[in-house]
Amino acid sequence: MTTTHSLTYTVTFGDCDPAGIVFYPNIYGWFDRTFHDWLAGFGGHQAICTELGAIGLGLMQADAKFRRPMQPNDTVTIAMTVRDWGRKALVLGYEVTMGETVMATGEEVRGMFKRTEQGLSAGEMAALKALLER
Repeated sequence: MTTTHSLTYTVTFGDCDPAGIVFYPNIYGWFDRTFHDWLAGFGGHQAICTELGAIGLGLMQADAKFRRPMQPNDTVTIAMTVRDWGRKALVLGYEVTMGETVMATGEEVRGMFKRTEQGLSAGEMAALKALLER
């Protein structure tokens, strides 16, 4: 798949556990940062939600595979691809590489949440897709 958006990041000491290896929750944070950096090109999360009448583009599921340890001063690229536009969910794929080496992979499923009389509900993704593809 073609990369939709990517970021380059240099691992810091603070990203690591006592063994000097990146602490796994930080990789999920890098996925989230890449997603929100992509949205910034369209006005940002808040502006998009305001335009679409949503309260958030929230995470419904996340998964990661940690293939190689990363340490302070490693420079990695986090590449995001849109894998699927579902009716009520957006599936994003992530690949973290250092040079040609795959360090981690992952996937997020996100929904566009709106307030309804029944509470929060996942909205239709067609409007978000149209906004991001124009």
